[in-house]
Parts: sequence; structure tokens; C-alpha cells
Amino acid sequence: MTQETKESAAVSGSTGVVLEAARREKLRKITELAVKYGWDPWGHRFDNHISAGTIRSRENEIETIEPTQAEIDEAAANNRRPPQTQSKGPRVRAAGRIVLQRKKGKLIFLDLWDWTGKIQVLIGANQVGEANWELAQCFDLGDIIGVDGDLMRTHTGELSIAAAELTFLSKSIESPPDKFHGITDPELRSRMRYVDLVYTDGVMERMLNRSKIVASVRQTLAEHCFVEVEGPTLHTIAGGAAARPFKTHHNALDIPLVLRIALELHLKRLLVGGMERVYELGRVYRNEGVDQTHNPEFTMLEVYQAYGDYETMMDLTEKIIVNAVQVVSPNRLQPDTSTFTPPFARKKYDELIKEYTGVDPLDANAIIEYAESIGLDTAGKHSDVIKNDVFEEKVEHNLVKPTFVMDYPASICPLTKRKRDNPNIAERFELFVNGMELANAYTELNDPDLQEELFSKQLAGQKKEDSMAVMDKDFIRALRHAMPPAGGLGIGIDRLCMLLTNTASIREVILFPLQRPEN
Repeated sequence: MTQETKESAAVSGSTGVVLEAARREKLRKITELAVKYGWDPWGHRFDNHISAGTIRSRENEIETIEPTQAEIDEAAANNRRPPQTQSKGPRVRAAGRIVLQRKKGKLIFLDLWDWTGKIQVLIGANQVGEANWELAQCFDLGDIIGVDGDLMRTHTGELSIAAAELTFLSKSIESPPDKFHGITDPELRSRMRYVDLVYTDGVMERMLNRSKIVASVRQTLAEHCFVEVEGPTLHTIAGGAAARPFKTHHNALDIPLVLRIALELHLKRLLVGGMERVYELGRVYRNEGVDQTHNPEFTMLEVYQAYGDYETMMDLTEKIIVNAVQVVSPNRLQPDTSTFTPPFARKKYDELIKEYTGVDPLDANAIIEYAESIGLDTAGKHSDVIKNDVFEEKVEHNLVKPTFVMDYPASICPLTKRKRDNPNIAERFELFVNGMELANAYTELNDPDLQEELFSKQLAGQKKEDSMAVMDKDFIRALRHAMPPAGGLGIGIDRLCMLLTNTASIREVILFPLQRPEN
């Protein structure tokens, strides 16, 4: 039995039929109590509760009440324990999942968890009354409850809610994972994200930070007058990138379709139509492998600005990333202590190859010889493709701090405008951080005749099943209606989230990454 299978069995309760039976017996008792007291055994609307984080922020509202001397003297005169310091805070209402439970005579201590953290709940038999105490005997780890009570500190100083009223909201039939270790198998964590979010430290915070990053990206673009649009997900032709698409079929029209591999070509059509600053932040799909930085379904940001160029996009990219860092990890912007302190470095592609290989990047034969010396396949490849293989092998991993790599070989950039003083160089940059490509941008090619010629060269010799194996003639027609000069930018949102949350795998920032079927 694999580790995933063992953990799946433990989490699902398939090896604990007795434990499930015990939970179902408690559910039966809760149902009886519901009939007796007029409750709903599966809960109902629970208004006006506040988060655990908000409750904890109200700690300063708790008053400390010291016993009076008269109370102390009276206790001594009657041989009673001296009265202790009490705390009294505001009445609060909380809702969440029970993740820890301890019983001590007529007291029950619970840790109640929600997406902002945990808060302790103290349930006393004398304080909650008979009905609530009966209900509390049926609680299990994983159950969801509501609590009304007074905020206070225990004698050990633990911030707690002294329960006055309990509301049952949902029963967990399955047993949760071990409270100290959670789920350790990464495949099972992704498959059972609903458990992972609750019981694995840091997962909820990371996923909420992803939402903050995405919101920050949208806010930055809005501040620069960009408008968000939604392009089609189903395309008749896969274009805008070199990738293998997922194929499907539309029955009513009886036509083959593909899931989009990029957002680019439809957004450029909007530039032709007069939408001068436009972006889409959405899913794209590539029928390729799965690894630490790739998932077949991922989130891409593409931005296009009329009358701009790739340097315009560099400035915008830096603003997008710096603002996102400010939202989730502002300390990483401090000078001399952080990866993301602006301005980001700007370096030429050929200069970096020279720096890290010692080979003249303009000497094709020398590049080929070097590539072969380090074990790269060169057979049948254009010299610029070989040079890019060398770049990926010897340069990329050295680009730790944010670095804009500028001016790529034009032959590998078919959608990019060339340098006015050197047609062999494309006005393109890629942004690398921690050795990983994060963004890609061009000065967009808007010459329809040259674009058609470059597409034709790119398509020559491609396998039919690969992307862009068919000319997008409508896109060429759109360019013939005149697209303004423009800058275009693409940012992998999942990779951005990886970097800003210090996460090594793309699967850890996607709520439901693609996996093989469980069985």
C-alpha cells in the first residue's frame, strides 16, 4: 500500500469503520436533540458571527476584575478558596470547525478554526445549561459549530470565548488527519484540498495571498487605465504560442475546436478595434507535461497597450510586481535585503550569454561547438534555437534577482517587431526571478505582410498536431485594418504566486491541480 493510499484510507475513515460508526451514533443523538429542542441537525443560517482573527483583535477590550478585600475576607472566614482575578470582555459570536478538543470534568476546551485562524472556546456545564451540555457531548473533531459567549482570558492567559450558547451547524462523518502531522503525501494533499486547507499549516494563508496578488494586479492595471475583457476559451485555431492544444468538438456546428493556448491574438484584434489599453487574466490550456513549474491548466495575464513598446511593458511589469509584493510581503521591498527592490536589472540577451559561457554570441559556429560540448542536441536546429538552448542551460539559473533579459534573436520571435537598426534582433524581453521565467513581452509586430511571411516560415515543417499548424488568416486580415504600434506583456500568475509566497511547486498555489484519477 502506497503512502498516499494509506493516508487516504486514514483520512477517509475506510480503515476506521468503528470510528465512523461512533460519529454516526453521535449524529443520531444530535438528531434526537434537534427534535427535542427544535434545532436543525444540519445547521441553518448563522448571521452576525465574526472571524477568529477579528475576535482576537478585540483582546484589548477585556477588563480585568480583581476580587475585593471583603470577598477575600469572606472566603477565608468560611474556609473557601480565595476568589481569583476574573476577566470580562465583550459578547462575541463565532463559527468554525473544531480542530482540537479536550475534556476535563464539567469543562470542555475546544479550538475553533476558520480561515483567519483559531480561537479557544471554553464550555462549562453550569454556564451553557443542560441542552447545550448534552449537545457538546456529541461534538467530534471536524464538526462545524457556532458559539455565542463572552470574550475572556483563562487563568493561564489564553484568549477564549466563554460559551453561553452553542449552535450545531454540520457533522463531520469522516475522521480528520493526525492533528500534529496533517496530510504528508503531496499528491493526497492536492487531491483532498478541502482537508489540506484546514489541517496543513500555511495552505489557507498561501491561497488567500494568491487572491490578494490577483486583486493587486487588477488594481494596478485599473490605475493605468487598462480595461479587462474576456476572450473566447474555445478557438478554431490554436495560436499565440508554441504549444500543443487540447482538442474537442462542437456537436451543433460539427466543427473541431481547441482550448486556447494563449490570449494574444484576440486581444490584438481589440487593439485594431480601438481598445487602446486592454488585458485578460484567465485560464489557458496546454497539452504538455507536469512538473514543478508547469500545470496543463494555468492562469495567464496578457496586457496590450497601443502606442507603447517593450520598454513601456518593462515599466508596467515592474509596477505590477512591486505592488503585488507590497500587498503580501512588503519587507521584501527593503533595499539591500530583498529580491524585489526596484529598479530591476536590465541586461542584453547576448551579453548574458557571453558573461556565462565566454563564447561570442554572434559566432554561430562557436555557439554550436559549445552546445555540443555541454551535451546539447544540435542536429537539424537553427543556430538561434541552439543559442537559446545554451541560454536556458547556462544562463537562466543564474538570474536570481529580478532581471529583464532584452533583445532576443528575431528568428525565434515571430510575433515581435525588429530593432530599427538591427533586423536580426527582436524587441522582446523576458523577466527572470530565481532562475524562472516570470514574464514575456514584445514590441508587437503590426506589419500584416511580414506577419504572414513569418507565420508561414514558422508553420513550415511543423507536425499537424502541434499548435499554429494552421494559418490564422483572420488575424492577418485584422492586421490589414491597421493595428497601432503597441507593447504586449504576458505574466504567468501561478509562477508569480509561487515567487511571492516562497513556494517551490506550482501545485502548491493552484487549488486543484490536474492529477491522475484516484483509482
